[in-house]
Parts: sequence; C-alpha cells; structure tokens
Amino acid sequence: MDILYRSTRSDSTPITASQAILRGFPEDGGLYVPTFVPALETGLADLAKMDYRGVAYEVMRLLLSDYTEKELKTCIDSAYDCKFDTEEIAPLRKSGDAWYLELFHGPTIAFKDMALSILPYLMTTAAKKNGSGREIVILTATSGDTGKAALAGFAGVQGTKIMVFYPKHGVSSIQERQMVTTVGANTRVIGINGNFDDAQTSVKNLFTDKALVEEMAQHGMQFSSANSINIGRLTPQIVYYVYAYTRLLADGVIKEGDPVNYVVPTGNFGNILAAYYAKRMGLPVGKLICASNSNKVLFDFFTTGEYDRNRKFVLTSSPSMDILISSNLERLIYHISGDDAEKCAAFMKELKETGRYCITPEMRAQLGDFAVM
Repeated sequence: MDILYRSTRSDSTPITASQAILRGFPEDGGLYVPTFVPALETGLADLAKMDYRGVAYEVMRLLLSDYTEKELKTCIDSAYDCKFDTEEIAPLRKSGDAWYLELFHGPTIAFKDMALSILPYLMTTAAKKNGSGREIVILTATSGDTGKAALAGFAGVQGTKIMVFYPKHGVSSIQERQMVTTVGANTRVIGINGNFDDAQTSVKNLFTDKALVEEMAQHGMQFSSANSINIGRLTPQIVYYVYAYTRLLADGVIKEGDPVNYVVPTGNFGNILAAYYAKRMGLPVGKLICASNSNKVLFDFFTTGEYDRNRKFVLTSSPSMDILISSNLERLIYHISGDDAEKCAAFMKELKETGRYCITPEMRAQLGDFAVM
C-alpha cells in the first residue's frame, strides 16, 4: 500500500512521498507526516545479512513507496559510495559497555552526511517524477553541521540552488570555514545576526510567504528544504537505527527481538524522531534517551509535559544542540494527540504567540518510549 503524507496542521489532501520531498514544507506551516507508519517487511535476521545499502533500500522503500525500485536503488547507490571513507558506511564500535554507531565517515565529518548525501538524488528524482520544470531553491538553516553537509550534497547539482543561513557568532570556526569555502556556482552562504532559532524561523516564514512563492513560480523556481523538516531528510535517518540493531544481531551480541536502548544527543529532535519511527516500524527498541545540553528545553518537556522556549539561550561547545525551538517535536505532538491536526495546530499557535504550551495528561502517557539525560 502506498504511503501518503499530510500536514501536521490541517486535513488537506495527502500527497505522495516524492511530492512531499519536492515541496519540503506544507503551505500551512506544518510538517509532512506519513498517513500511517508501515511495519518492516524484511526480517531482522535477513537484514543482518545485508550491507548498509541493502538495509537502506528495505527501510526506505516502505516510506517512499512511489519511488520505483530502480529509482530508489540508484539514489542509494549514488549516495553511499566512495565519498565515505569506510566501506561499511557507518561502522559500529564498542567502548566499555556501550556501542557507538560512527556516522562521521562522510565528506564533511558530520552525521548529517548520512541523510544529506542522498537527499539531492531523492529530490531531483522527485522533480522528474512530478514533471517539475522549475529550478529548486533549497533554503536551509543551520546550527553548524547541517550547512556544510547540505552544501556538499547539492553543490553542482543541476536544476538546484542552495542558500544556507547560519548564526554568524553561533557556529564553530571550523564549521564556518567549511561553509564559506564551499565551491559551487549554485551555492550561497549567509551569516545572520541571531541564533539558530532566528534562522530557522526566518526560513519557515519564507516558505509560507504566498506572495513570494507565487513570484518564485513566475520565474520558474520553487522552494524546498534540506533541513530535517523535509521527510526526504528524515527518512534516511531511520535507516541507521535499523542498521545498528542488525549489526548487533549479526555479531551475536543480541538475539532477535531483544530490545536495545538508543541514546541520541538532540536539539532539533529530528534524529531521535527517526528512532521513534524505527520503533513504530517494529524495531525492538527499549528506551529512546534524549540527551540535552544546557539548552535543555527538551529535557524539561519530557520531565514536565510543558514546552517553554522562554529562557536564556546558551552558547555551548555543542552548537548543533543549541536550539530552543525543536521543530521535529511537532511531528511527535501530532502523533501523541491521536494524529489530530487541529489539536497540533493549536499547540503550535500557542507556541508562536506565547513561547510555550502544555500537553494533556493523556498525551504525556504516550511518552513512555522516551527518557532524558
């Protein structure tokens, strides 16, 4: 059965995966979510015999169901090639009593390479599938590593331009140099006065500016996104949770069906949300441990049920986690509200107007998959 995508904020007509990837962002300001979450069809023991590319196909084909087998395998093979400095793509290493999935073997040494290496291929394929003759203008906000990974992925890609917005004084010097030295006639990098939340909010406002969108269309262009608000960026992230589990299974560390806990440092909530979707697809997951830094808006949310961004923004040594508006949490709010777009939209409206919202006790009861640290 084909998986369609709808907005978290309205009951508008669902669209295909390729259309959602191409658009990046619904007009109503919400985020695209699947109409239902499919179960894994290939057994974990069989997945354990596959390499990263094979696991990626078996997971992604379920969520990107309007891509043909040839289209999706071409995207995967093109993305996960010699640009990664290890044949395994994402090796699993043990240290002490924990296992670590190494996601830094891509061209920019950031875990964002895992999804942003394939997004350009998914997007250009989507454009062809949907007969879009428009140039795709990628708007991306970054707190550091997304920017360079997105620039590396889209640099030189025909039919696209990419503009990356970053907080001028909120990224590391290495990250800034990586971005501003990118070679590519279709790339632009813009430093702003403000923090990541300011950059992210401004980019979202551009997406929902109907007059601007219409003007872009008149000039043969359309906006899309390389942030994890785009399901084409989020879906590939689900893969490496399944892959990590199957490596443990292949090495005899666990037996099939044994639950595994995942600890995920997070700011914008996209990476750990991918793990949540993996669990909903049937991966045996115990707890999803959401690790925060001093900007602990997510820690407080899971502890109290209240999301409150009205606090001091702290610049830390982990700028990718220096975020007070965790965009992808909206997808979780939508699901724990019973896939109720009206209720989700009301929470997001309250967040925009007051900087806070408090979920119901019934919704809090559905957060048992998560723990915080």
